[in-house]
Amino acid sequence: MDLGVSGKVAVVMAGSRGLGRAVADSLATEGAHLVLCARGEASLESAAASFRDRGTEVVTVVADAADPHTPERLVEVAVHHFGSVDIAVANAGGPPPGRALELTEGQIADALQANLLASMRLVGAAVPHMRRRAWGRICCITSYTVVQAVPTLALSNLARTGLWAWVKTAAHDLAAEGSGITLNLVCPGRHATERMVALGGDGAGAGDPADFGKVVAFLCSSPAGFVNGAALVVDGGDTLAL
Repeated sequence: MDLGVSGKVAVVMAGSRGLGRAVADSLATEGAHLVLCARGEASLESAAASFRDRGTEVVTVVADAADPHTPERLVEVAVHHFGSVDIAVANAGGPPPGRALELTEGQIADALQANLLASMRLVGAAVPHMRRRAWGRICCITSYTVVQAVPTLALSNLARTGLWAWVKTAAHDLAAEGSGITLNLVCPGRHATERMVALGGDGAGAGDPADFGKVVAFLCSSPAGFVNGAALVVDGGDTLAL
């Protein structure tokens, strides 16, 4: 299937490792140009080098997705270097585990910055450019915790469900104005990433990050133009919530 993204410009936050890199890899395979950010310069340049070896044009920005200035900076870099931004993938590392009644206000503020506000800022920065071209695809990578809360991941439950509520309403507004822009959530379950290992997983029965990347690439495609305001759970059937 031709996803219709060859030559499109994709911004991917936290795109050097894990699920973010898998998304960038899938978009590169489909012929998209990339603007990637990550906190670690070494891992970011390693990822970019692997994409460039395959003929993908890549621009990198060393930055923390949770920094309030990062989303706008990434969009500015994309427009300056490529002339547009067509695809935006919001992604950030998940917050640490913790139970609801044990959270501090500082922990909550950090989780909201990384896992709610960073995505909102990227949408806000990208949409004006997408409106001018009457085409755009935005995906926010969250977690299956938006549909089934996990008692030990209270920060994730809090920040990501807030993002889900905002995306649902923002996607409706974009559709109502006939913008040609879609906005969706992608909600991974267990995948074989460093994050899963950090949370105590051993990889048994976990999903392949490369497959997850292909799911996001489809949502960023031309054929997915009528998928909007959705929260697509990619968890191998683990989640029991209806």
